[in-house]
Formats: sequence, structure tokens, C-alpha cells
Amino acid sequence: MLRSVEQRSEQRLAAGGDEDVRVTELRTAVSRLRRQLAVLPAEFPDRGIAEEELAALAAMAAHGVPEVPRLRRSLLLIAGAIGSVSALSRGLTDVRHAVELFGEPPRRR
Repeated sequence: MLRSVEQRSEQRLAAGGDEDVRVTELRTAVSRLRRQLAVLPAEFPDRGIAEEELAALAAMAAHGVPEVPRLRRSLLLIAGAIGSVSALSRGLTDVRHAVELFGEPPRRR
């Protein structure tokens, strides 16, 4: 799947499209999770961290192709902040998949 999204992204850019498909996917997933978080009535200790990092991801997606290390850092912070809130698990998974479209993390030896 990763390869096909990268190929579509390259095709769109080569055809004169002005936006990377990966960025669109990220923007959509982040927006959806932000809405889910906003309507969640439950308070939890790290909600502010999740909201701040989602805002940071949204800003990165709004300004072109983001830096992969920064994307991964934000994803880790968001997952740590809302990982135990089951109502947000699908949205978090979508954000994780969108971040993964930017490439695999380097393997440690």
C-alpha cells in the first residue's frame, strides 16, 4: 500500500498537481481526530498535549511536506496522551497510517 500511495503522489505531482497525496491523507486524518477529540466529553490528564500535537501536525500539513522525524515525534506524543481512550483508537490509527505514508523509520541495528 505504501508503494502505491507514493506512486500516486509522484504521478499527481508530475501531472501538475499542486499537493502531495500523503499530505492530503495526513491533513484528513488529523482533522478527523481533532474533531473526535473535541466532542469527547471525558477529560483525561494529557488531553492538552494531544490537542497541541494535533494542532502542530495540522500546521505541518498546511505548509507542504513535513519533516518525518517531527511527524513521528508528534505521533508518539499523541499516542501516549490518548492511547488509552478507546473512543479515539480508530482516529489515532488513521493518523498513524498517514504518518507511515512518509516512509518507514530507520531500522536500528
